[in-house]
Amino acid sequence: QVQLVESGGGLVQAGGSLRLSCAGSGIIFSSTGMGWYRQAPGKQRKLVAFISVGGFTLYADSVKDRFTISRDNAKNTVYLQMNSLKPEDTAVYYCNAKFLGFDYWGQGTQVTVSS
Repeated sequence: QVQLVESGGGLVQAGGSLRLSCAGSGIIFSSTGMGWYRQAPGKQRKLVAFISVGGFTLYADSVKDRFTISRDNAKNTVYLQMNSLKPEDTAVYYCNAKFLGFDYWGQGTQVTVSS
């Protein structure tokens, strides 16, 4: 059974930082592409950042130079370091794993940035 458990969300003032974590189980983590998505109220879920098995990273234009995705295969964990947060970053953030052709999702963690 695949499980992705996110943590690290919360309320922060604009300009602040948060680090999200996603711990995976039931997958071969080192063979799995991992990503972070977010969904704001009334909007579609969108990709924020992705890190491949080989460490290649991809970012949405809106978060480039502010967010950093990383992974620790020994801990089966992917991270999203978010700096210089803006009110428009407010959303539920979801961890995603692409494993053996399937997409798996965490339960989401709320990030709220106050102005």
